[in-house]
Amino acid sequence: MRSAARVCGLLVQWSVVVILGVVLTRPLLDFSGWWNVAALAVFLVLGTLTLLFGRLARRNTPPEAVEVAPPLSGAWLAMNSPADRVPSHGTRAYGQEYAIDVLTDSEERPAFGWWPPVRHNRDFPTFGEPLLAVADAVVVHARDHRRDHLSRNSYPALAYLLVEGAVRSLGGAGPVVGNHVVLDLGGGVFALYAHVRRGSLKVREGDRVRTGQTLALCGNSGNSTEPHLHFQLMDRADPDLGQGIPFTWRGVGVPANGERFEVPDPVGGRGRPSGGTAPVRVRLDGRAESDRANGGT
Repeated sequence: MRSAARVCGLLVQWSVVVILGVVLTRPLLDFSGWWNVAALAVFLVLGTLTLLFGRLARRNTPPEAVEVAPPLSGAWLAMNSPADRVPSHGTRAYGQEYAIDVLTDSEERPAFGWWPPVRHNRDFPTFGEPLLAVADAVVVHARDHRRDHLSRNSYPALAYLLVEGAVRSLGGAGPVVGNHVVLDLGGGVFALYAHVRRGSLKVREGDRVRTGQTLALCGNSGNSTEPHLHFQLMDRADPDLGQGIPFTWRGVGVPANGERFEVPDPVGGRGRPSGGTAPVRVRLDGRAESDRANGGT
C-alpha cells in the first residue's frame, strides 16, 4: 500500500508540473477545452488514490523499533523528531517516516531571522562534525559529489527553499538527501545518513565498518536549511523504494523536538571504532533480540 501511495504521489507531482506548463503556455499554444478537463481529471484521480493508499497504509501495525548506537557524539539538538509525530517530516516518501534531524547544540549557531538571507557553512558549528556508524555494518551506498550550498535559515531563503525542494523532489531521493551514506545493518535494516559534506567520505561501498567508526562529515548538501544530520532507518537500501523503520538510540532513546541531549565519545576516542555491536529489535512485549542471532551482520 505504501509503495502504491508513493507512486501516486510522484505522479501527482508530475501532474502539477504538466498543469502549470499548460497554464503558462496557454497564451502561446492552442489547447482545446477537453485536454484541460482531461489533465485536471487525471490530477484529481491521482490525488484521490494517493490519499486512499496513504490512509490504508497507516492502518497497518507499526514495525518494531530497532535499537542502534547514536550516529554522533557530543552535545546535540533534535529537530523534526518521530517522538512528536509520525511521519516526522510530514511525508512517508523516501523512507523518512521515522527520520530525525540533529544539529550541534551551541550558542555559536546563527539564529533564524531576516538578515543575512544566506550564510556560509563555516558559520555553523555542525559543519564538519564526524558521523559515526550505528552498528557493525556494510556500506552499500556512499556518495559525496554534490556541493554544500549556502544556508537557507532565513525568511527570504525559506521561501526559496520551498520552491527548490519541490524541484528537487522531481528527481527522486538523490537530489533531496544530497550526499549520503547507507549502511546495511543486517536483518533487513538499513541506516541512511543524509546531507553529508562534499568530499568527506571516509569509507567506500563494500567496506565493513565497526560501531563508532567515522563514515563521513556533516554537511549541507541536498534539501537542507543548514548543516545538520538527517538520520533514518528503512527496510531497503534505496530510499526511493524503502519504508521507514522506527529507531531508538542506545543510552539516548528518541529525543523529542527541541530536546538537547549529549552522547559520550565512543570507546577508544571520538570517531574510533568501539567494541562490535549489532542492532537490536525492541519488541512490543518489551523483550529485545539481537539481529545477529537472526542472521544479521
